[in-house]
Amino acid sequence: MKIATYSLLSVLTLIAFFFLVSQPVPVTGRTLTTNSRWIVDEMSGKRVKLTCVNWVSHLEPVLAEGLNKQPLDAIVGQISSLGFNCVRLTWPVYLATNNSLASLTVRQSFQRYGLYDDIAGIEANNPSMIDLPLIKAYQVVVGALRKGKVMVILDNHVSKPSWCCNNQTDGNGFFGEKYFDAEMWIKGLTRMAKLFKHDHNVIGMSLRNELRGLKQNEDDWYKYMQRGAEAVHKANPRVLVIISGLNFDTHLSFLHDRPFALTFSGKLVFEAHWYSFSDKDAWANQNANKVCGVLAANMKRQSGFLVERGFPLFLSEFGVDQRGLKENDNRCLNCILAVAAELDLDWALWTLAGSYYYKSGIVGLDEVYSVLNYDFDGVRNQTMLNKMTSIRYPFQGPGISTGLPHKVIFHPATGQCIVRKSQSGPLALGPCSSSDAWHFSRNKKTLMIRGTHFCLRAAETGQPAQLSKDCTDFDSKWKPMSESNLQLSTKTAKNDIVCLDVNSENEIVLNPCYCVSEDSSCDPSRQWFKFVHSTRKPQLGFS
Repeated sequence: MKIATYSLLSVLTLIAFFFLVSQPVPVTGRTLTTNSRWIVDEMSGKRVKLTCVNWVSHLEPVLAEGLNKQPLDAIVGQISSLGFNCVRLTWPVYLATNNSLASLTVRQSFQRYGLYDDIAGIEANNPSMIDLPLIKAYQVVVGALRKGKVMVILDNHVSKPSWCCNNQTDGNGFFGEKYFDAEMWIKGLTRMAKLFKHDHNVIGMSLRNELRGLKQNEDDWYKYMQRGAEAVHKANPRVLVIISGLNFDTHLSFLHDRPFALTFSGKLVFEAHWYSFSDKDAWANQNANKVCGVLAANMKRQSGFLVERGFPLFLSEFGVDQRGLKENDNRCLNCILAVAAELDLDWALWTLAGSYYYKSGIVGLDEVYSVLNYDFDGVRNQTMLNKMTSIRYPFQGPGISTGLPHKVIFHPATGQCIVRKSQSGPLALGPCSSSDAWHFSRNKKTLMIRGTHFCLRAAETGQPAQLSKDCTDFDSKWKPMSESNLQLSTKTAKNDIVCLDVNSENEIVLNPCYCVSEDSSCDPSRQWFKFVHSTRKPQLGFS
């Protein structure tokens, strides 16, 4: 069954409808603003790092996924307990501009697609929602997230409810396409901004997901994205205004030479996406060190440069097959995490929902990119989720500065950092919050622990790395190597070139540097380490 093309009602009718459903609820929340490249609490000025998960609510049934499987509060509780502090909650323009759709009850919406098992599931798990209008049900989800102290970013994903971005001809890609009327889009943004004006857990609005297609061009991007940003800010000056780029939100490099001019300040955030399938041939056919080096440089050139220009950058979508079976995904994720840690980005993982009511004509489709399992009652891959642990916390930013700037040595394959088990070692992987303050001298090539005389020194191949107070010999000289710049190498006393590595006990050892050549089958990620700038005071686990 295909969704109908809805007729547009008069503005007065829609205003009256939204007045009925938008009863303000007083909440205790925070208003966020920007300070150069950082998102900060407006009152305290302290950095607030967004560590979000995407929750789909833009498909044909137009209801947040999973309410047929679990009670809403239980899903929200899992979001919070898993360490996410916000949700990027998707919505279609038609929900905000078409009363015929917005006023449908949840039951009626699901009946259109013959989803009677889902209706029974929603009646069992969320009985109070089954006969609510769709727009009211969306508000209830936002309200549950507010109750759970989870921040919300309202993400306009598409215009017509449907799966996004599987091709460039779905009519939702760029201004002027079949379902993407610019004026109606601006009206939709305005109405959603007003509707949630009093929900203080709604801290931002993402104006449009993954602009793309044959019609995309920079002039129209500036014209309409600036208009959309101004409309949102006028309707709700409290929220952050989040701007996506072109080419499926991978391309913002035109901002190098042409500024994004707005009449307001302190609310502008840019967003970018990164997936392995965008470069799947590269990951499959080329050396992983080379691919990561090239793609990391591309990302910094296309969008990452914005942090140096003083703008917050939100990595609003990245993710992999959570089954861990796709080697290309696994390698790409390690590369993404290295860059996300290096730039200390705000981020949102794709995705929460373990299954869909109805996606691309398929009922009950399993979502292998999801944090939660098919039935929404547990985590799909805890090991994969653990890799996000260290990037949940800010390494630097306003209010985070508690000491001298330093480096931590981040291991993206595990999401941990190099730590000491005792005063003089040995070294192992552990929480980045327990990492020492390292200093890398680019002239002397030494890795020193600040406030001590200890430096990192090589032993024999296959042996643990050592801490030493003798930092003059060549075996204490380190440099990043390979095209990824993620392998840290030195020479042993026997003149062997070795790299930092991790053994089965999570101890830091020295092994021959591997995957440096053109070998595409080799996975170097165990030897990938990244210097990450930090001002966070170490919480050492020994006295």
